[in-house]
Formats: sequence, C-alpha cells, structure tokens
Amino acid sequence: MSLALHKIKSSVGAKKGKKRIGRGLGSTGSYSGRGVKGQRARSGGRSGLQLKGLRSLMLKLPKQRGFQGLKDKPVVINLQILAKHFSESATITPKILLAKGLISKLEGGVKILGQGEIKHRLVIKGCHVSKPAEEKIIKAGGEIIAA
Repeated sequence: MSLALHKIKSSVGAKKGKKRIGRGLGSTGSYSGRGVKGQRARSGGRSGLQLKGLRSLMLKLPKQRGFQGLKDKPVVINLQILAKHFSESATITPKILLAKGLISKLEGGVKILGQGEIKHRLVIKGCHVSKPAEEKIIKAGGEIIAA
C-alpha cells in the first residue's frame, strides 16, 4: 500500500463529534445558555415577554422628579432680540411678539430679560420685565406700561 494523502484515514475513536447542547434528552452537561443555577436556569422560570399592557407604558415613560408647578412659566426674550427686530419708538406687546414669531406661545406671559444692549426708544406693554432690562429700556428713553 502506497502512502498518499487521499488514502490516509484517522484511526477509530480519534475523531470526536461536536457536543450539541440544549437539544433534547440526548444532550448532557453544560448549561444550554441558561447560566448557572437560580430561578432563570430552571424550566418555567421567569420566561416569556414582560411588560404587557398599560402598566408597561407607565414603566417605560420617564418619571418627573422634583416639584412641578401648575402655572405656565413665562416665555423669555432678551433685549438684543427686541433691538434687532423693532425700530425706534415701536410698541411691543405679547401678541405682536407672537405675530412676528419671536415667541412660541402666550400662556404664562412674556418676560423680557436684560441681555444685550438697546440704543433706541421702545414702549413695552403687558410684559414682565427684569430689573436690568427695565434700567436699560428707561436709559434708552423707552417706557414700560403694566397691563
């Protein structure tokens, strides 16, 4: 018998088949992807889909933390935006700001903050105004009329 690669055979018992775990009664040993011990390793232990129905929706949504007031907070706008969008001696009301698209809603009112500079006179009606903003508006010759 000549020696050739296609004629070489392994001896009986030398090749061992791959162990197929988790495939019925014939499979022994290992853990079949269930980890070690505990309720989840046993049959019937914590199986199936969790979080069904309305309760699942409640659990998925984030919880509100801290105090949530019932009143709407005022929409804030800075002086520099007003100076850019309004000309000399213009009257500014919440409705005008909404019409120009400078604020998104009227609920809760409008508060004008003092960031930026203002050079010309403005008349503010029906808006809350911070102290620095009030000082700058009056310094520029403007006035604030409370609603």
